[in-house]
Formats: sequence, structure tokens, C-alpha cells
Amino acid sequence: MAPKGKVATKGKKQIHEENKETLSFYLRIILGASASLMFSAVIYLLAYRSMRGMAQATFTEDGSLVDGGIDLNMEQGMAEHLKDVVLLTAIVQVLSCFSLYIWSFWLLAPGRAAYLLWINVLGPWFSADSSSAAPQEQNEKRQRRQERRQMKRF
Repeated sequence: MAPKGKVATKGKKQIHEENKETLSFYLRIILGASASLMFSAVIYLLAYRSMRGMAQATFTEDGSLVDGGIDLNMEQGMAEHLKDVVLLTAIVQVLSCFSLYIWSFWLLAPGRAAYLLWINVLGPWFSADSSSAAPQEQNEKRQRRQERRQMKRF
């Protein structure tokens, strides 16, 4: 049965407030659902900007090329690692459509960084032979003694 009398109407202020609440609710849903895409977008942006900065060319005032920038295709360079991060992020982002567990593959990036840090910096530093300095000091002492002995003879 239909209600008798006049249908209740909303005022302009009430409509405005409800619209603000509705828009806020849907904005939170959109941002929450896009969080993984935003993470990927930040990774893409940082890696791309770093590579673009490396490849920045330098020109003279007359327009001739002074420096072409760092070769982004050089092996074992920083650009190679940045390209690996971009490819890993793209692969993980596409495959995450099938399973959310795929995001755990992104842990390969910090694992590779730790491996490279150990191989290139920490490992050689810890395994450096400190005994090479001691024989050099002994050789210097022997040389001084020999010089003193020769001075006494003359």
C-alpha cells in the first residue's frame, strides 16, 4: 500500500552531505583496490626517472653533443639492475591477476640486492687479508736496519 499524503523530499543541504559521504566511500574503495597498482606505479616511476637521469645528454650552446650520458645497455651497470626491477614488477603485476601469492615474487628484488651487496662490498671487505700490511712493515724495518748498518760502516 502506498503511503498517504505528501512524499517526503530531501533538502538541498541533505543531498549535498549525502553526496559527499557517497563520493568519499567510493574514493576509499578505489584507492584500496588500486593500492597494488600504485605500488607498481611508484616502482616504475622511480626506476624510469633514474634511468632517464643516467641517460641525460649534455650539449654545448651551439647544439653539439658533449656527453651522450651513461650507456643504459652496459652489462653489470646500475641501469641493468633498474631494468630488471621494471621487468620483475611488470611480470608480478600481470601474474598477480591469477593469484595474489605472486606478489611474494617481488621479494626477489631485495634478495638480489642483498646478494649483490654481499658479493661486491661486504664479502670482499670481510675476507680482506689484513696480514699483507704486517710483512710490508717488517720489510721496511729490515731496510732501515740495513741502511743504519751501512751508515755505521762509512
